[in-house]
Amino acid sequence: MTATILEGRALAKLLREELRSAIYDFRQARGAAPTLAVVQVDGDPASDSYVRSIGRACEGVGIAFALHTLPADSSQATLERTIGALSADAGVHGILLQLPLPARLDPTGAIAQIDARKDVDGVTPTSAGRLAQGLPCLLPNTPAGGMELLRHYRISLAGKRAVVVGRSNIVGKPMALLLLHEHATVTIAHSRTPDLAAVVREADIVVAAVGRAGLISGDMLKPGAVVIDFGINVQNDGSMVGDVEFASAAEVAGAITPVPGGTGPVTNMMLLRNVLRAAADS
Repeated sequence: MTATILEGRALAKLLREELRSAIYDFRQARGAAPTLAVVQVDGDPASDSYVRSIGRACEGVGIAFALHTLPADSSQATLERTIGALSADAGVHGILLQLPLPARLDPTGAIAQIDARKDVDGVTPTSAGRLAQGLPCLLPNTPAGGMELLRHYRISLAGKRAVVVGRSNIVGKPMALLLLHEHATVTIAHSRTPDLAAVVREADIVVAAVGRAGLISGDMLKPGAVVIDFGINVQNDGSMVGDVEFASAAEVAGAITPVPGGTGPVTNMMLLRNVLRAAADS
């Protein structure tokens, strides 16, 4: 069996064009652009690269982008005060706190300062609670992108058995809830799950969100399973691989996302969509 490749770049291009048109209409109606503010504490080169990519993505669709970079030695109070001021600023529609923070800073306290109506990363307790209850909210971008790929490729979820490997608050848990809302039967597996291979082998839908290269191999999959790989692991040679051993998995799976080029390109489009939604509701 050769798997269908769930290509994210083509979908991202389609979504980008849709967003560009919708944002043009918003600007014509409101006389101003939707605005995203990113708060970053200096000192992480990987974060620098990601923030630059967000800025380019915003520019490409007509969203105003404001970067607030704090010195590496900034205090918790300074960080929280910066986010609080952006939450109170009517001209800012979306706020993204770039993580990870330096170890001495508390992300929980910082996230608590984000107005849930501007929580375009879906990380506040209010957003998480509304998602858990199936209420309208701004969804976490990475799992939302995974669900968008499944919809785009018309992969049915109702009644399917899904296994989500990973239980983070920003990917694993919300992805499990989104699958549950689409009537899948969902299991969350993690580092203490005994016989992970046996659990994964039962799944029609396998979601990998751990951050361990090659954790899931082809011999762990049910033939025909759909595999969504959120893993991003940089190898010693600079190449990027997912949590799924792609070559062996592609011989067994019915459909699979590549890394890179699968979920990643769609994730950024979900962020931009959230900014537009937050602006429209402001």
